[in-house]
Amino acid sequence: MIPLNLPSYPIKLAGTRQKPSIFDILRRKYVALTPEEWVRQHFVHFLIEHKGYPSSLLANEVSLKIGDKSLRADTVLYDRNLQPRMIIEYKAPSIPLTTHVLNQVGNYNRLLHVDYVIISNGLQHYCCKMDYASQRFVLLEDIPPYQEMKD
Repeated sequence: MIPLNLPSYPIKLAGTRQKPSIFDILRRKYVALTPEEWVRQHFVHFLIEHKGYPSSLLANEVSLKIGDKSLRADTVLYDRNLQPRMIIEYKAPSIPLTTHVLNQVGNYNRLLHVDYVIISNGLQHYCCKMDYASQRFVLLEDIPPYQEMKD
């Protein structure tokens, strides 16, 4: 896997060379090591270790339903009342972060109605605060520490 624009952490790998896996601290199990999963695990550790996000309020692979369609949010941050506060969408480092990716998160947000959305491919990261009055995303300069987001 390629180096990312995220801090390193003690990575736990398992599996075989043909089917490698990486430990997911939120799901508490080894999962298939894909380029997107490489980004997810680094980003989750970054949020917990460098931004102060409680691991107990983060969840990976959150199932969502819109009519007959099943969707999956990569990571969701909840508040202490278990209401969604942030959606994070990951892409492989080779995938550019476009408005299409931001629109994908916007579709998830129609269900969750969060305050923040983040998209990351491990090399670039964009964090937006939702402005529901004007129905748009407001790009932030940085990802806020958890202390600034507390309920």
